[in-house]
Amino acid sequence: MNYSQTVDAQSILVIGAGELGMPVLRNLARKAKAHEGTTVSVLLRAATVESIDPVKKRDVAEIRALGIEIVPGDILAASISELAAIFAPYDTVIGCAGFSAGRNTPMKLAKAALEANLKRYFPWQFGVDFDVIGRGSPQDLFDAQIDVRELLRGQDKTDWVVISTGMFTSFLFEPIFEVVDLKKNAVHALGSLDTEVTLTTPDDIGALTAEVVFAQPAIRNEIVYLAGDTVTYGEVADKLQTVLGRPFTKSEWTVPQLKSELAQDPDNHIKKYRAVFAEGKGVAWPKRDSFNERNGINVTTAEEWIRENLRS
Repeated sequence: MNYSQTVDAQSILVIGAGELGMPVLRNLARKAKAHEGTTVSVLLRAATVESIDPVKKRDVAEIRALGIEIVPGDILAASISELAAIFAPYDTVIGCAGFSAGRNTPMKLAKAALEANLKRYFPWQFGVDFDVIGRGSPQDLFDAQIDVRELLRGQDKTDWVVISTGMFTSFLFEPIFEVVDLKKNAVHALGSLDTEVTLTTPDDIGALTAEVVFAQPAIRNEIVYLAGDTVTYGEVADKLQTVLGRPFTKSEWTVPQLKSELAQDPDNHIKKYRAVFAEGKGVAWPKRDSFNERNGINVTTAEEWIRENLRS
């Protein structure tokens, strides 16, 4: 661990309030109450704040009820210098905008964080271990994340923290991913039935991110690994059978098969993700080595998620 002492109070800005941003904001607001002088803010587009969409209206109302300040800004429209000016008043900035913001946005935000001379920056890297996967993987978006890591490691003015979470648990069961087919009671293993994947829920990531942000001595310049569960695809099928009480067939989608399918449809992001997870590199790590396990923090296992979300 690479630690440094920091003052207790800090000003924190979160970029985005989506599937991960909301859990991060809720938990930061809760933890901030125990740290006098600490403030939490969120960067949102004006269109989001003014939206009549019921979900966005509910989220904005919750953000305000939590005492979180809303800072208007558009990470796509703003320049690096304009974003740096927004970031500059804060000690810590946490990126929760996700890949939907576009391939070039992670680097744009990282450059703005450095130009703002932040004390600490958490880039959007809530996912797999890009270092282990390396350049040239089936998911070309990952190369942009490696670029961000190299930029942050190549300087010493702003501390950084990367939080690796594996796959969002719910994504494994999304119909569009086709790994789990609940209608046909089938599991299509990526790579092999013995290939492992680390799964963590956004709610757990939010709670654990808050723990990392407020940890003393402060965590800096390192990768923090979280793990709700680390399982093989064969174990996923077994857990589905046990919890749902019906048999599931198991089949393997091999790496050559998935890469062949991707070659025929090279812009398909779902097929890119399937191929990279099938390779099994950098997508799983032992739960016993995770931040949550080492600190005795309870998280949702795959079986618990299935029990809570898939039993009708």
